[in-house]
Amino acid sequence: MSATGAFRRRVSVATRKFADGRLEARCAVEDEFHRFRVQLEASDSVITAARNDARRSPNTLCEAAGQRLVELVGMALDPACAAVLNHADQFQQCTHQFDLAGLGVAAMALERPRRTYDVTVPDRIDGHTVATLDVDGQPMLRWRILDMTVEGPAPYEARSLGAGFTQFTRSLGREEAEAALVMRRALFVSQGRGHDLEALGNRGPVGGCWAWQPERMAELRRLPENRRDFSDRAEALLADDAEWLDFRS
Repeated sequence: MSATGAFRRRVSVATRKFADGRLEARCAVEDEFHRFRVQLEASDSVITAARNDARRSPNTLCEAAGQRLVELVGMALDPACAAVLNHADQFQQCTHQFDLAGLGVAAMALERPRRTYDVTVPDRIDGHTVATLDVDGQPMLRWRILDMTVEGPAPYEARSLGAGFTQFTRSLGREEAEAALVMRRALFVSQGRGHDLEALGNRGPVGGCWAWQPERMAELRRLPENRRDFSDRAEALLADDAEWLDFRS
């Protein structure tokens, strides 16, 4: 990891509609710690299949956690990405693959062909940073951050990124709510840049997701060797997933 730099995360969702009305969503995320794919299928506005592929993971249980996305089969399509929270227990899922599935569900409900989010979080100085989010290459959000609180602008000022944030986003327009949730997740993950993951061992967000449930602590092993720094090479994010997202592979 560079001495100074930035956390970068790219999330991309592509959908297609078949002649018989079936829908498919392909969703991918890549950042310093993760590279995941989620593939969803829907028919008659209901999820019929959910598959995951954890290409680069921060721990040994991410792939197995993502397989729990099958719990979304039978869910009705919904244009709100947070709707998946009403259908499955987020703490019994892989946080990041579950997020991807939510974005895929929303994209299929809207029949939105493609969307890409790019988040940049410069390394914090005394807890401060200014995080930005672009949508399809266009600036959308710019938040001043202190630790895990948004200092501004309105309507986010003094808003904690912890409990209650998802509920808050329901007061926003659908497009902004989705972007805000993508930004929030990136800010959480960006905190990892300040840690030696190997030294942390099994200390972490116990209870926060399926892999980090207490009963699995004996199985879980961090994979610090999977870490990649994209500070100076944002163009590399999801480069290896381009053909898959374009439905060419």
